[in-house]
Amino acid sequence: MASLRITIGDLHCTARWVDGAPRTVAAIRALLPLDARLIHVRWSGEGTWVPFGDAHLDLPAERATSHPAPGDLIIYPGGLSECEILLAYGAVDFSSKVGQLAGNHFATITDGREHLPEIGRRCLWEGAQPLRIEEVDG
Repeated sequence: MASLRITIGDLHCTARWVDGAPRTVAAIRALLPLDARLIHVRWSGEGTWVPFGDAHLDLPAERATSHPAPGDLIIYPGGLSECEILLAYGAVDFSSKVGQLAGNHFATITDGREHLPEIGRRCLWEGAQPLRIEEVDG
């Protein structure tokens, strides 16, 4: 089964797709490989995000959560707030300036979880970090 290779600067992680979110996984696959900048969240606590601005993905709620666990990747498809991917590195209460949001959980980091605190620290104190997400065999 395919997995995701996530590279943030010189840090590398592997993630697995989650079950129960087929339309969300398909939408993310269509974005891959994704090269972006990862920044620290504004409202949600210990998380980082990739903003997509006015983009809107036509996705139903699938495995939607406002409290992703460390290492979980979720996507908010747009609507009340801007479209974004969020990577939790600690405690998250997913919110925006309009209030609490729920994002679709699509992947979980399985290898490289020890890098999560450093990812958060770098995004908070050093600014935007280069991010690449790609699907790989395995």
